[in-house]
Amino acid sequence: MTPDLMEQGAKARVEHASKEAATQQSSGDRGASFGRVLKAGLPDFGTGVALYLDEITVSFDGFRALNKLSLMVDVGELRCIIGPNGAGKTTMMDVITGKTRPDSGTASFGQNIDLLRLRENEIAQIGIGRKFQKPTVYEQLSVFENLELALKADRRVRASLFSRLSGAQLDRIAETLQLIHLLPQAQTQAGLLSHGQKQWLEIGMLLMQDPMLLLLDEPVAGMTDEETERTAELFLSLEGKHSLVVVEHDMKFVDQLTQGRKKVTVLHEGSVLAEGLLSEVQANEKVVEVYLGR
Repeated sequence: MTPDLMEQGAKARVEHASKEAATQQSSGDRGASFGRVLKAGLPDFGTGVALYLDEITVSFDGFRALNKLSLMVDVGELRCIIGPNGAGKTTMMDVITGKTRPDSGTASFGQNIDLLRLRENEIAQIGIGRKFQKPTVYEQLSVFENLELALKADRRVRASLFSRLSGAQLDRIAETLQLIHLLPQAQTQAGLLSHGQKQWLEIGMLLMQDPMLLLLDEPVAGMTDEETERTAELFLSLEGKHSLVVVEHDMKFVDQLTQGRKKVTVLHEGSVLAEGLLSEVQANEKVVEVYLGR
């Protein structure tokens, strides 16, 4: 199916898709905004805070990967996290996503969900998506099919196996293809994409799940300058619609994302060393000593 064919007649079927969704809702095939039944319920963002970590400590064989780490990310905020290797950035993401259990501290999503009580799959269900540094896509499938699988992942197995895409779903895939700069490659086998394009595809797969919070680990590593610039444009277009936490070493990319007005957090030895505008943390003597000056 070509991108043009994807969109033909799609709008005419939106009404049918809406009725189908209502039927699924009444039959219990709905779970908040993600098409699942969520044991944890929906996060309450009434305070304007999306993510709150308070004095999180994680130790591995006596080594403190996180040392009373406290961090707060607002709803719709794009926050860059920087720091030298071993600063605790990956461990922090592991705690947020349930991969690692801390020795002490609290982690909340919104003001009502205790992340430390949930399993990894439950955390994904409530709207937290994570992208690792190395892209993971289905290389034998087309770009379109990768997004289709990601979309269907929010439905029960039987529905995924026997359902056809509705007009609304086709529209959504087309919009995502446009957003991630891959509409011309919709029918291209994912394994033939460049490294940067695979990164965009995986981000698109995450977006198909409607995440409220995106955790992005060194997303532009290995990208060309042009791909890096387009990735910055993509993230900036997501700001406000999603909360984003971007772990990155590329200071030029961080500068593109923060635009001189967004907060940057510097981690060192498992805790926050400094926080503020990029220009402020770059001028911080402690930051220069442990990271930027190396």
